[in-house]
Amino acid sequence: MTQPGPKPSPWWNPAVHADRRPFLMGRNRIQAAFRARLSALDFIEVDTAALQVSPGNETHLHAFATEIIGNDGIGHKAYLHTSPEFAAKKLLAAGEPRIACFAHVWRNRERGPLHHPEFTMLEWYRAGEGYEELMRDCGWMLALAAETAGTARFRFRGMECDPFAEPERLSVADAFDRFAGIDLLASLSADGETDRDHLAGELKRAGIRMAEDDSWADLYSRVLVEKIEPHLGQGRPTLLDAYPVSEAALARRSASEPRTAERFELYACGVELANAFGELTDPAEQRQRFVHEMAEKQRIYGESYPIDEDFLDALAVMPEASGAALGFDRLVMLATGATRIEQVMWAPVAEF
Repeated sequence: MTQPGPKPSPWWNPAVHADRRPFLMGRNRIQAAFRARLSALDFIEVDTAALQVSPGNETHLHAFATEIIGNDGIGHKAYLHTSPEFAAKKLLAAGEPRIACFAHVWRNRERGPLHHPEFTMLEWYRAGEGYEELMRDCGWMLALAAETAGTARFRFRGMECDPFAEPERLSVADAFDRFAGIDLLASLSADGETDRDHLAGELKRAGIRMAEDDSWADLYSRVLVEKIEPHLGQGRPTLLDAYPVSEAALARRSASEPRTAERFELYACGVELANAFGELTDPAEQRQRFVHEMAEKQRIYGESYPIDEDFLDALAVMPEASGAALGFDRLVMLATGATRIEQVMWAPVAEF
């Protein structure tokens, strides 16, 4: 059966474009301001290739596959990256101390007011610096975006956030306790292994619906999405910190609590804006985590992605570092008052 073609997408219509243009010009001003500030902080802007051997090895990330055909006519499978992370970390291994990248990235199966198949991600990395420095970076980024756009408040879906306020730092465990009445760490062993039945009992006690075949990760995500995220970034930004190790595939373990990892996410108005790590640099542990993630992907979706062996080799010589990825389009939305991600994209992808 022939599939229908793309739906009409008249973003190019002069009248439609006139409505979108203020958001787009705001986007350009914010990007220019960010580039200037990053340069002043001695970040080198890099440009990584979008075609990669592996698009990333996280269970619920879905990539766009393609083929590289050599001069001999032989085809090799390749992917559009879901993040410039692997290439950026290879540059850290090569010796670059501070790098930043405005990268177009691609994620399949994602479309909605806050999701687009192709979007812009700002990633930046600090070699030899802890991930707390990234928290400070997130603070000035929110303030600079608001200042450049000429707004004092972010507003989205009935929520408000002061982008100039100091963010609240809240651990995932404390968020589960505060908003759902659940003791999350009790479902984790000393080395971070998960106990599905214990967490299921916590959800049942809290009156949260679940399915019989939900895994620990499914239950965790259900609570996070339904009970926690709607409260984050209300009034002031939130840094949701100290994720369970099983939910931080590329982050190193926390020195003070081995059940958790050095990972935080930035929220404003209930919108996830950034994801940051104290980077894992142990290639053996990273391989083990990737293998586990791809086994889960195969179990759930019937497919998996190859592991980038070159990336694991680079980890062996990569210095201690921290890195963050910010959904640039989403930040522009909040700063300019846009309500859909397509409003801040110069040429949105056609919808099918």
